[in-house]
Amino acid sequence: MKTTVLDEAGSEFAAAVTYYDTRRFEDEIDRTVLWLAEHPYACQLRRGIYRRMSLQIFPYYIPYIVRESTLWVVAIAHSRRRPEYWIRRTTRIG
Repeated sequence: MKTTVLDEAGSEFAAAVTYYDTRRFEDEIDRTVLWLAEHPYACQLRRGIYRRMSLQIFPYYIPYIVRESTLWVVAIAHSRRRPEYWIRRTTRIG
């Protein structure tokens, strides 16, 4: 499955990498996104719009949308800050 990361999600990823200053965070994001691309429907559909996968080590989750053969990464969101601040981004995904 093709994976597309929204620009804002890319910026959130870069900011978190800078904050944690460890390769472990990058590795966990990479592993999770690759796993999601192979198992896009494994996570429960929420609000009828998106799915999300929590990271195992860091307090982040990845909300995503599956459209046809593309997995859209909507955000790299901290699980204890601003719940669903990124939800408006979902309307831009066709």
